[in-house]
Amino acid sequence: MNPSLDCPSSCPFVEARNPAFDFPVGQIRRIASADPDQDVDETKRNVLKLLAVAGLVGAGAGGLAGGALQYVQPPTVGISSFPKTQLLDVNGSALTVDGVESEYNVNTAQLYLFNYPLRNEPNFLLNLSPANGEEPSATNPGAWNVPYGVGTHGSIVAYSAICQHLGCPAPAIAYYPPGVCPNNTFTTKTYPNMPFYIHCSCHGSTYDATNSAANITGPAVIPLPQITLEVEDGEIYATGNIPGAAPVNGHLNTLQGDYGVGTTSQLASESPIHLCSFGLPS
Repeated sequence: MNPSLDCPSSCPFVEARNPAFDFPVGQIRRIASADPDQDVDETKRNVLKLLAVAGLVGAGAGGLAGGALQYVQPPTVGISSFPKTQLLDVNGSALTVDGVESEYNVNTAQLYLFNYPLRNEPNFLLNLSPANGEEPSATNPGAWNVPYGVGTHGSIVAYSAICQHLGCPAPAIAYYPPGVCPNNTFTTKTYPNMPFYIHCSCHGSTYDATNSAANITGPAVIPLPQITLEVEDGEIYATGNIPGAAPVNGHLNTLQGDYGVGTTSQLASESPIHLCSFGLPS
């Protein structure tokens, strides 16, 4: 065929080229429409559809991931078992039975606290033996052979210094030695045979220091957790909680809620808050 001939208009055997087919590969026009504004770029449409679907899938996956994250708990800080922790005196030396019996007694008003088994779990160290070393009596207040007590007369004990009602810590909860509240009807009338005890000034809970910190008055209904003490070569160690002890207030488990104290824990001295108004008539 002679290329000089105007075939689209003059050759009877060649159909004239339809300008509607002049478009790039991958682009489709609606040939049936005479309105050029109705032309659609299907490639672009398909890409937009794919992006929309991907967005929905991503949003769904993100929602699932976000929902799953609600149930992902951070690792619990704590320890797996009660450590054997040597107790140290306030001066940093090993705490011994001889040292406790010579330095502390039932009349010691100052609080002596040590943390165990976790760093945020303070405990009272008490020696309930009379100051004169004689056997306790009605006229010589004190206690020997108390449950889980250690020392010469089983008078050295340790209890949690966090109230089991709403978690008030020492010094709000404190040991009350004999005579600290002489005009209090709690000891003069209601409990005349209870010359010393542990009392929380926050809400009035009172505990028996001679009987595993059992409850005397509410609102607390759970005893203070008692620490198991052991003596080796005259030195005192904390080794656990007594059987059946409840968790420390604020902890689902006494072993969880902070880092462990390690192999030693030193006594710290703190002045108590003694409020003697409880038990008095209004």
